Amino acid sequence: MEMNVDELVKLSEAWLPVVLEYSGKLTLALITLLIGWWLISRLTSSIGRMLEARKVDRALSSFISSLVSIVLRILLLISVASMIGVETTSFIAMIGAAGLAIGLALQGSLANFAGGVLIMLFRPFRAGDWIEGQGVSGSVDSIQIFHTTLKTADNKVVIVPNGALSNGHITNYSREPRRRADINIGIDYSSDIKRAREVLLDIAKDPRVQLDPAPVVFVTGLGESAVNISLRVWVATGDFWPVTFEFTELAKERLTEAGIGIPFPQRVVHLAKAD
Repeated sequence: MEMNVDELVKLSEAWLPVVLEYSGKLTLALITLLIGWWLISRLTSSIGRMLEARKVDRALSSFISSLVSIVLRILLLISVASMIGVETTSFIAMIGAAGLAIGLALQGSLANFAGGVLIMLFRPFRAGDWIEGQGVSGSVDSIQIFHTTLKTADNKVVIVPNGALSNGHITNYSREPRRRADINIGIDYSSDIKRAREVLLDIAKDPRVQLDPAPVVFVTGLGESAVNISLRVWVATGDFWPVTFEFTELAKERLTEAGIGIPFPQRVVHLAKAD
């Protein structure tokens, strides 16, 4: 029994300093991790507010905040690991090897990250722009590291990967301050084209329509049952859809009042009687 007590005393004398040393390091590392994580959250929030105060684009502000947060958290984890005795060089080598394996497994995610960087560098669109890409159109809500969030006209949220978005065709409807609205209508072949042109140009006498270039009416084609004409006016980008909808309705009403018919496709079917 005495030997057992002596052995326990010897073991405690041998291990107690080690336990005390590593428990202290582990406690300090845990406290550092918690405080550092909290400070990083506060710092990224402050960066976001600072960029917003400087009127930096909302999408760019979100992207920078996300990137800073990820980088700082990785550095914090490396520092905490070194505090508990993990060799930093071996740890970095292990992270590099793991990063290579993860990179091969997550090639799509890396492509999305690279796409996000390209989008932020070349700025094909900004937050609030109405764009069309990858078969989806909507208003840009935010640009994250791996994806871009769009809100459609009926308020659906669409997540588009940055890799596909940056490598495909993007149509930005909000980049230019003005757009051309085309009101396309078909009239009867027997109708007076000059009179139809006068009616449509009278509709274009609207304060939202810009005078340079001036509104014009063209004959765009001869269809199967109608002469196709187009009223083309230039308006501010924000007035594009209201003008398009209102002018289309007015064109129908004014042309009808002027006695100019708007035909619809018709087919004549002849039935042959059997002998």
